[in-house]
Amino acid sequence: MLYQIYEYQRAMMLAWADQSAQAFVNPFSPFAYIPGAKHFAAGWERLHCLSTGGDEPTFGIPDIVRDGCVVPVVEQIVWESPFCRLRRFEATTSARHGDVQRAVPAVLVCAPLAGHHAVMLREVVQSLLQEHIVYVTDWSNARHIPVADGSFHLDDYVTHVQEFIREIDVASLHVLAVCQATVPALGAIALLASRDERTPSSLTLIGGPIDARRSPTAIGRLASSHSIQWFRRNLVYTVPQPYAGAGRQVCPSFVQLSGLAAAQSAPLWDLYADYCATLARGDAELANSHWQALLDYSAVLDMAADCYLDTVRTVFQEFQMAFGSWQVRGQAVRPQDIRSTALLTIEGELDDISGRGQTHAAHDLCRGLSSRDKRLVTIPGCSHYDLFRGPTWRTKVFPSICDLTRHYAQPLGGRLRAKRAVRASTTFPCWNLTR
Repeated sequence: MLYQIYEYQRAMMLAWADQSAQAFVNPFSPFAYIPGAKHFAAGWERLHCLSTGGDEPTFGIPDIVRDGCVVPVVEQIVWESPFCRLRRFEATTSARHGDVQRAVPAVLVCAPLAGHHAVMLREVVQSLLQEHIVYVTDWSNARHIPVADGSFHLDDYVTHVQEFIREIDVASLHVLAVCQATVPALGAIALLASRDERTPSSLTLIGGPIDARRSPTAIGRLASSHSIQWFRRNLVYTVPQPYAGAGRQVCPSFVQLSGLAAAQSAPLWDLYADYCATLARGDAELANSHWQALLDYSAVLDMAADCYLDTVRTVFQEFQMAFGSWQVRGQAVRPQDIRSTALLTIEGELDDISGRGQTHAAHDLCRGLSSRDKRLVTIPGCSHYDLFRGPTWRTKVFPSICDLTRHYAQPLGGRLRAKRAVRASTTFPCWNLTR
């Protein structure tokens, strides 16, 4: 019932914001002639944008600036299932000869399925495009997925990542995972290694709960202090009509956004304060940049309840990765079997979502790697969101990733294997779209 009440309130807010904005621009309205009417209208339009919840946000990266030149960017959906789209971004100046590309490394960015849409990593994609072809896991909003398309568990995240790695030329592939995605990404590569399949050249894990026992944060303490039944009773709701996913059990976006605002109000208010300050100074370009970041932060999605509850139990309650007890569809996840994928872990000193040592714990688990293939970076004074946006990302995190991908570069990067048959999944249908 709470979901329906929220939808009624949101619809009323949208109508109110829209009508109020119109009142200040309609020439037949008396409000249109008061001083500052255009500014009031703009304010209501901004509120309208926030009230939509970023339901279908886009990356919107038409080009990048490289060596002082504007380079067009081509975005494609190259693989799709009901639960995820694999997006491919390429700066189109890459030299080609026949069907062979210049040696441009490919990076698979595993976006977290923890509330925010993948556009939260827009700046990551823009930066990586300077030297890489970029693939991004763009997870679907569960309220738009019909119940007939089946369930989605944490195991399914892992199998999706495995499929993406197989579909991209792994000889030159680098995998980068952020926050919640670090666990299934490491699990996917470990399972490939255990089956003697080829694994990516490198794996970068950024601010993730590989071992949530270390320096537990408020999120970890909440998860460990309540039972799974408590989470199911209090945080799981049924998608109402008229959404395509009506009847599906989800952790709704509004629950997550309110939780983020309560637990971590600083990022939200800092973005809004930056927007207002730059707008007051008359710097429209920078103000728009801050506004886009605010929209990205507010763009949240409904998570399938099964995946959400699996993550709480597996990662924050039973610590299955750390204890070596995690199994994905009956196969043990053994990070120690990884022997040919270099490992880089990056943490922020002030990260209050994934505490100190939680990400670096991957080095203890990946015992099959030599010390020369392991790197770890701890960034002083860095919070969680600084790890993938803003000056800290650009000056500290991104250079470390580039150093890694350059060192482990391989030829023929980023070329999708042509006409491969897609492996069937037992829980979700998938198909290739573009090759």
